Order: sequence, then C-alpha cells, then structure tokens
Amino acid sequence: MRLLRTSLTITALTGALALGLSSCSEPAEDPNAGIGAAGDDTVLTIYTSEPEEKVDEINAAFEKEHPDIQVEVYRAGTGDLKARIESERESGQVEADLMWAADAPTFEGLKSEDLLAELKDVDTSSVMEEAVDPEGYYVGTRIIPTVIAYNTDVIEESDAPESWVDLTDEKFRDKIVLPDPSVSGAAAFNATVWMNNEELGESWVEGLGQNSPMIAASNGPTSQEIAGGGHPVGIVVDYLVRDLAEQGSPIKEVYATEGSPYITEPIGVFANSEQQEAAEKYITFLLSEAGQKLAVEQNYLPVIDGIDTPGDAPGLDDIELMDTDLETLTGDRDRSVESFEKAMK
Repeated sequence: MRLLRTSLTITALTGALALGLSSCSEPAEDPNAGIGAAGDDTVLTIYTSEPEEKVDEINAAFEKEHPDIQVEVYRAGTGDLKARIESERESGQVEADLMWAADAPTFEGLKSEDLLAELKDVDTSSVMEEAVDPEGYYVGTRIIPTVIAYNTDVIEESDAPESWVDLTDEKFRDKIVLPDPSVSGAAAFNATVWMNNEELGESWVEGLGQNSPMIAASNGPTSQEIAGGGHPVGIVVDYLVRDLAEQGSPIKEVYATEGSPYITEPIGVFANSEQQEAAEKYITFLLSEAGQKLAVEQNYLPVIDGIDTPGDAPGLDDIELMDTDLETLTGDRDRSVESFEKAMK
C-alpha cells in the first residue's frame, strides 16, 4: 500500500514511557454496564473507548461467528480507563482480557509496564505496516485521521480552511472549536504531532491560540458544536464528521494539505488474561475482511488493502498522513500538551 507521508522533525526524545490511556469518544453513562456472568460460555471482557453503538454491532457480528464466546464491555474515556486499570493493578491484576483504544503510545505504555501479552496466533501480514507493533504485542484496527471540519450552512466551500495554517487566519477568530488534549487522548496525540512538526510547531500552535478557539471536552462535543453552527469550524476525528453528515447535519471534512495526524485504535491482550486464545480470535475477526468491511460501514478507514473507504472519503493512497517517531510521541506528550493548553488560554 502506498501512503503519502509528511516527515516530522524530532525535537524531543525523552526517557521513560508513560501509561496514558487515550480515547476519541465519550465516557459511558454506566461505567460497569455489560460486566457480569455468562453461564458456561467463554467470556471476554474488553476495556474500550469505541463508541457504544459501534462496539455493540461489532460484538454481535463476532458472537454470531463464535457462538461459544460472549463479549462483555467496559467502555469509558481516558480518565476512567486509566483509573480502573491503576486501581486493579494495585489490587492484584487487571480484570479484563483485551484493551482496545486510542493510539500506539498508549499501548507502548502498557507494554513497558508488562501489562500486555505477546500475540501468538494473530496474522498481521495484510495489515499496513504503520499499524503493527514490530514486537507483536498489539495491532491497529482502523485508521482515524484528525481533520478540519466546517458547517456548510455557515461557511461557503470557497471560504473553508484547507490547511492547518489557514486556521490561524483572523477571519476564523472565535469560530473554531477543538477537543481538550488533557481529556481527549486523540487530541493529546495531535498536540504532540503538531508541536514536533517542522512546518507547524510551536509558532503555529500559538497562532491558533490567538484565534480564541472554544475547547470542548472531547471529539464528540466538538463535532456537535460544528454541526450546530455555534463554532462553525473545528478540529475533529474524521469518522464523526461522516456520521453526522449521514444523519443530515450540515458538516463536511477537509484533510489538511500539510497532512493529518492519525491514530490506529490498537488492540492487545492483557498479560494476566486466562482467555488469550479467545481474545486472539476477537483480534483476528477485527482484522478479517468481514471485520474491516464492518469498520468501513461504521465510517472508519480500513487497515488492510483491498477494502474500499467509506462513502465519498478519499482512498488511503490519496490521504497524506503525518508520521512521527513513536518515542517522541510517547516521551514528549506531557510537554506538548502543556504547551498546547497554555497557547489556547
């Protein structure tokens, strides 16, 4: 697969890997929903940030293919996931089999804490290289770029921003909304990418802050704010724009000319899981043609070749994606988020 890339200058390489559990989605209303007993079936428990309706659809398809395995979900945002795992570690062990959320730095943190098992029977040969952990502890399941979005009832296409630099134009002052990187893992990931990009960097972040953007809690409220027209321009993950557009909202995505930061929503098996075989069957389903086609139906971009992208979304070969060094993404995260937040105030 040929993917266009934007090279980034690595400006910071720091030491220890941090455990930061990230999420693009909203916390569950009931954090314990779905966790319980399941008779004699094999039970898999997943900690995830996937939107509830999407993960429910995936689990139904998996259970149809594997009727002897029941999937139960604990769904939460970054803070809740982190708090739960830390609490369970202090008690003795993590009480889930699978972690499915966020970005590679999150899983590097888990791996560095010896919380992940090496995948023994998951074929990743058809998965794009950028989504695969070379050490074999986790694998990405979809490509989720961050894009510029705008309200088509408020902003004419000819006036819509086409690049990240365009967002610093004073005509967009008080019109921009974006997710809070202290809450949203994807936003923290993006901040680190932008801060370490030689074309953008700290000067661009400061210019964005001078346009007084609204800071929403996460990507969900950000997309709603754009669609509602309160702040008709924003920075948000692309699948939410397609979700809202399908529902009739006046919203459109733009893949910035400089490239798009992206996460791969990795999945891995917790080291203390007693259901590794069943857990790996779940991962294999997500990476299968059927699993990837379902992801596309849910407006995600696939991680395997030969699967079309959703709707009128561009093909993966036509999207310029921003890459940076994984050690920088992990080690420079705290500094980047702090600098980004300071610039937005």
